[in-house]
Order: sequence, then structure tokens, then C-alpha cells
Amino acid sequence: MSGFKRPLNKLESVRPELVEGQRIRAESTSFPFELRQAQHERVLVQNFLSLRQVSRRCARACLLLFSLGVASVQAGSPPPAAAIASAHPLATAAGESIFRQGGNAFDAAVAVSAALAVVAPYACGLGGGGMWLLHVADRQETLLVDGREQAPALSHWGMLVNEKGEFGAAGPRAAAIPGLPAGLVYLAEHYGRLPLKKTLKPAIDYAKRGFAVGPQYQRYTKESEAQLRNDPEGARIFLREYRAPAVGTRIVQKDLARSLQLLADRGMAGFYRGEPAQRIMQGVRGGGGIWSLEDLANYRVAVRKPLVNTYGDVRIVTAPPPSAGGVVLLEALKILEHFDLAAATSEERSHLIIESMRRAFREPTAYLGDPDFAAIPVDRLLDPAYLDGLALTIETDRATPSAEIGDTPGLLADSMQTTHFSVMDGDGNRVSGTLGLNRLFGAGFVVPGTGILLNDSLENFAPPPPANAPDHNALDDANALMPGKRPLTTMTPIFLETPDRIAILGSPGGNRIISSLLLAVLDFAAGRSVETMVGMPRFHHQYLPDLTIFEVPAFSQAELNRLRGMGHRLEGTSQLFGDMQAILWELEDGAVSAASDPRGEGAARVFDR
Repeated sequence: MSGFKRPLNKLESVRPELVEGQRIRAESTSFPFELRQAQHERVLVQNFLSLRQVSRRCARACLLLFSLGVASVQAGSPPPAAAIASAHPLATAAGESIFRQGGNAFDAAVAVSAALAVVAPYACGLGGGGMWLLHVADRQETLLVDGREQAPALSHWGMLVNEKGEFGAAGPRAAAIPGLPAGLVYLAEHYGRLPLKKTLKPAIDYAKRGFAVGPQYQRYTKESEAQLRNDPEGARIFLREYRAPAVGTRIVQKDLARSLQLLADRGMAGFYRGEPAQRIMQGVRGGGGIWSLEDLANYRVAVRKPLVNTYGDVRIVTAPPPSAGGVVLLEALKILEHFDLAAATSEERSHLIIESMRRAFREPTAYLGDPDFAAIPVDRLLDPAYLDGLALTIETDRATPSAEIGDTPGLLADSMQTTHFSVMDGDGNRVSGTLGLNRLFGAGFVVPGTGILLNDSLENFAPPPPANAPDHNALDDANALMPGKRPLTTMTPIFLETPDRIAILGSPGGNRIISSLLLAVLDFAAGRSVETMVGMPRFHHQYLPDLTIFEVPAFSQAELNRLRGMGHRLEGTSQLFGDMQAILWELEDGAVSAASDPRGEGAARVFDR
């Protein structure tokens, strides 16, 4: 590969003198903001100032024109059909029933979210949280409803260390205050047309009458047998004779049906206040947790401004912190903008994508967390000059060892067990929603008498400092555990928009959410179908460990040989990445299509308006 000249870094093609004799070595990026004030500043600021000024002016003007163009197209031409894609057929059916009753996309999102909390307890639940990215068509408004869980008031670092001194809480003690019930109430009260009594009815019926176990439920329950056996309620509901149930077994959750009915009848007071809150709090305390009535009563969703950026002519709208996903995804895409992927061979393209992931995944642990508690430097992380510098550190014929890039610890392993759905109605309203409990079956603890399966999301906070740290009482980390704080997550609901196409998508998969969506954005930018976006084989690199994991069909043997020759460490796996759910609206001809990831058991439907 020593003669490898393509694809050319676009910065180099514009100003080749930037690179000749002074390519920025990867080790100079250990401290990203200092990078701009040292070697990076000498190279870029002196030689590139005029180009930056021109490009920024052009970018602002183009973004303004593009935003206005999309708004006018959507406002004048609503889609001819509604659509739902979710990770379970019963959840998709729940949303369809709400559309048939005159509900909008936000009503359907409530129904789908609640249904998934019943039929996919391995991935989400009423005792968990979620993020819902919304586009409100008649207002041309886009926002994120952050229903991520919050740390209870009695939270402290010591909770994150077990009796062996290892990082990781367990059981009710690892549970943060749930946000999913509050998110459902907020969507219904602020954006829905129908009352909760209607939108929660499908989920209540599934809980009361039961649903049939499928292969996915059986597989995840088998992996969680030991955990569920430790909780009498969890074992009674989710197992049969302390083992994973056979396919076709009905899972009935009458206590959960009553909890959902209380939420439908009383809204926030049906979960977070009064007698329901008292019962929940006592059950959590009885299992060793630390919740209080005040923790429940004080919970509110946070409404946040989404991150908006571009990749080529694609406008990307996605989740801000406390999601790490949006920042990492946008960093990787902006780095890739410097390269001509269309002119690349398959292995050249894969090399560049891996190198962009390597650099983008380095950031989250040190800089990202709950913006209500820490100043998050999103503007600096996405600064064009900083990303120009990162792009220049990529060698087109050599993999950069992660040890050369820096000494930050990398992104913590986030749970693989979330779930996602996408919804659009005939007025053009859209929802991209990601829900979760953290691990499989969360904390593995059901609050007695309620059917509410708890999350274990306190594990998503940064580990406490070692006991021998100079100041054990201070931790300079944006994701440090504090009472009332929301832990960092990789939930990344997303909208993609061009003048002629709009996509709504997202995926579960922990850290692999980001790499899965990165590949999907590139497919969207290339004009590919929604089926291709959700179905193509995937690969993932997250800075540390310095290893590219790939679904076995992702690379041919020849591609693997070339990538390994460039220095990449690659490991194939039979484990499938994610369960993407996507909707695509072609604005020119009005066609609406939807697809559920073939890796999962979901269902995608398109309905007449």
C-alpha cells in the first residue's frame, strides 16, 4: 500500500504546503484544546486563516438557505402516508391502533414506548428512561425530550464500588430515578391529541393479557437467568421454573398493567407522587436502594436543543449531551468530510471510517456529561479548526495506533440493551425515540406489587478515583456521579435531511449505536434505500481497545488482508450489531418507506393518511 494516494485529503489538495514537511503527528493530539495553541495553531492558524473565514461564511449562508428550503418543502407538502418502525411487532401494532383513532406521531410515540416497556423488558421498561427527538411540523420546531434517569439525592461515589473494590453497583442500589413515565406524560400533555387513557391502552392490554415469548426474548432471558433468579418477583414474571421460558410461552404482567393504568388515570401523580410513589419508594428501599419520595416528586424531563450540523449536503439533527452519541457521531462525520469517499476503494473507505471513529471516540470520558451540572465544550469539540487538525493526523496508508493519539481512557462500555423506534404521521410530525434500562433486564429487580423493572443506570457514571488519588474528594470529570445528575449515554436518536429526502432513525447497541449510525448516514448521503441503511453489515472502533470489531460479512478476505497490512487489528464476530429502525420520506415524489433491522424481530409499516 506504499503507493496509496487516494482518496486525497481535501485540505491537502487545497493547501498542500500545510502538510509538506510539517504533518501533525498523532502524539500532538493528546490534549485536544492545547493542540490548537501549539503545533496545530502554527500549521493551521498561520496558513489557513483566510480559508477558515471564507468557509465559515459560506457554511453559515448555505446552512441558512438549506434550513429554509427544507422548512418550506415540508410545510407545503406533507407526506402522503404515516409510518412506524419499531423493534417489536406488538409495539408497531400499538402505534398503528393510535393512528387509526386519530392520534398524531406523538400519540403513537407514547403508545409504542409503553408497549416496548411491556413486551421488551430485557431492553426497556417503566423503571427506565429514554430520549425522544421530535419534529413538530406546524411550528417547524425540533427539540429533544430528555427522559434519562437521574441519580437519587443520597448518591455517592462509594455506591459504584462493590465489596471487592471493583467498579459497578448492583440491584436496586444501582437504580436511578426513572424518566420514561415522565416522558410519556410530557409527550401526551404537550404534543399529543389523545389522552393517556387511550395511548397507554395497548400496553395495558399486552401486560394484562400477556404476550408470546419470541426467540429474542428467550435468548436474552437465558443470558439473564442467574440475575433474575436472585429476585423472587423477577423470577416469577420473566422465568418459568427458574429458567428461560420456551418460545410461545405467555408472559403476563398484571401488576405492571395496574401501574400503567395509574399513569393513564393520574399522569405524573400516578407514578411520582402520592400512594404510587410511596409504594415504589418502599419497594426500592426494601431491596437495598436509596430512593426517597422527594427524588420521585422532583423528577422532570429536560427539554433540550438538539445538535445540528452537516455532512456534505446532509443536515443532521441529533441528541446533545448527556448523550455522547451526537457529539462523537458529528466529529467522525466532519473528519470524514475532508476525504473523497466516493473515489475510494472499499478498503480505503473502511480505513478512513475506522480512523475517524478512533479519533472521535477519544473525547467523551473527559469532556461530556450532564449539561445541567457541567460546562460541556461542545462548540470547541466541533470547532472546524480543531476537526481540520484531527483530519490532518490521518495517514491514508497507515492505521494510527490509539496509543499515539492520546492518553484519555476512552468511552465507558455502555449497555447493548436499549431499543429504538421511529414514527412519522401524515402531517410530517416525526419522532425518533431510544429507550433503555442499561443492562439486560436492568437491575434485575421488580418493585413488589408494581411490576416495575428497575434500571441500573448509575453504572453509566464515571468510575470514582482510586483510593490513593491525591484528592479522593474531588473528581474533574463531567460524568462524575452527583445527586440529581443524569449519566452519560450513547442514546442517539437522529433525523437526516436534504432538500429531497428526510430520514428518521436510530438504533440500540451501546457504543456501537454511534458506529452503526455513522455507516447509515454515509448510506443516506449516497442516496441508498432505507433497507440498505438498516441492513448493511457493520464494523466498529472506539479508540480503546485498539481493535476493529466487525460483523463477519462486512469485509471480504482481500479487504481484511489489505486493512491488516495497513496496521489495523480486526476481529470478526457472529454477534450482530444493533437493531436499527428507520423511515425514509422522498420529498420529490412523496414516497414513504420504512424498514426494521433484519437482525431483530421488529416490524415496519407504512399507513395511508
